[in-house]
Amino acid sequence: MRQLVAIERFCLTGHVVSLIFGLAGLLLVLPNPEFIAALPAFGQALFGWSMAGGGVVYILLGAVTVSLYAYRTLGWRTWLLFMLPAIGLSLGSELLGTSTGFPFGHYGYLNGLGYKIAGLVPFTIPLSWFYVGLSTYLLAWVGLEAIGLKGWVKQVGAIAIGSLLLTAWDFVLDPAMSQTAYPFWEFRDPGQFFGMPYRNLTGWLGTGALFMSVAALCWRNTTIALTRAQLTVPLIIYLVNFAFGAVITLNQLDMRFWIPTAIGALLGVLPAIGLWWLAEPAVANEFEAIAAESTLRESEPGKPADKAVAPQSDVSTVPVAAVSKSSS
Repeated sequence: MRQLVAIERFCLTGHVVSLIFGLAGLLLVLPNPEFIAALPAFGQALFGWSMAGGGVVYILLGAVTVSLYAYRTLGWRTWLLFMLPAIGLSLGSELLGTSTGFPFGHYGYLNGLGYKIAGLVPFTIPLSWFYVGLSTYLLAWVGLEAIGLKGWVKQVGAIAIGSLLLTAWDFVLDPAMSQTAYPFWEFRDPGQFFGMPYRNLTGWLGTGALFMSVAALCWRNTTIALTRAQLTVPLIIYLVNFAFGAVITLNQLDMRFWIPTAIGALLGVLPAIGLWWLAEPAVANEFEAIAAESTLRESEPGKPADKAVAPQSDVSTVPVAAVSKSSS
């Protein structure tokens, strides 16, 4: 388990670093071609590769981070029961959108996000729906559980809030990725809401609600108990991805784009932090279990006391999430 945690943290660090590196390239290097021209041939080749494949790297690292996190804290079955519908349904929605204009409006992907499925949708796009979607859904699920909501009320609330947090991310992501000097996709019928069609937002909300509803159905007999410390990874994933879009939007677009950025922060960032804060701050039950195991070992003949398991200070490495078949 410790090795799995180490790999997860390495991937999370790589995800954050690659986002920062991408920001530096888009905001500092590309606008200054004289800097690129001054690089040696190797440096220019490396920079060209990073600009061409940097988007793929940060998305892959985000997907691997959240997959390892979900496997470690939720178990392989619960992880897959969210990941597979999220990837499959979001891909279907994107293929439909790029082919017909429904549900997001008429748009198309450019280069920089990897191989395009059916020549339309980069393979990385469904992965980003998955890893940010699971992060927002868990924040909503655990936060609502912490205030005492149970059963179908909690499930419906988690779908509604999780998909809203996901859509709030798009308030900064779409302007950053489609309207700046170096876009990754383009709207063929620019809309009235800061260049985005209104149905793009409803499409995001509907797509997120769809795959989260499937997850809620699959998780209906699952109990998930995550502490605030264990919920930190989903919060970090959400905040750094939101910040990535927000920094590009505010830096490269005009002042009026403070409005969608502020709306996104109000609907997404603040509720995400609040839901994280509502989670249980400690893992008392886990420490009690470890203490009980220590006492048991000390009482067994032939087993020295120094072999007992001591409570660990890093609670985030303890797989406390209880996945059971009891009704939630």
